[in-house]
Amino acid sequence: MTKPPPTTTPDGRYLVVEGRLWRRSNPALGPRQRDLLVAALMRARADVGRAKRAHDVAAERRARQRVHRAKVGLGERGPPWWTDGTPDLNRRLVRNTPYAAWFQGLP
Repeated sequence: MTKPPPTTTPDGRYLVVEGRLWRRSNPALGPRQRDLLVAALMRARADVGRAKRAHDVAAERRARQRVHRAKVGLGERGPPWWTDGTPDLNRRLVRNTPYAAWFQGLP
């Protein structure tokens, strides 16, 4: 049985996963740029796993830095990609945000 995709906030800024907001990628990225960043992210995540299995702390740190850079490039970390001044609520519980009433009203 496949899981349904995560719920997206009405403004498209966040995914809701287990009651927590996670910033979505910047929709203004071009498909090629997005594909390159996602590929870099996946390689870096795989390298984190390899480094952990090898107990190589230095390699794990470098791989995690690459994960971070890819996520910043995608807009999932770092400064928010929207420009209307709305604060970033990344990683917050949805019930403690302005999205709480919307989320409670979902089926």
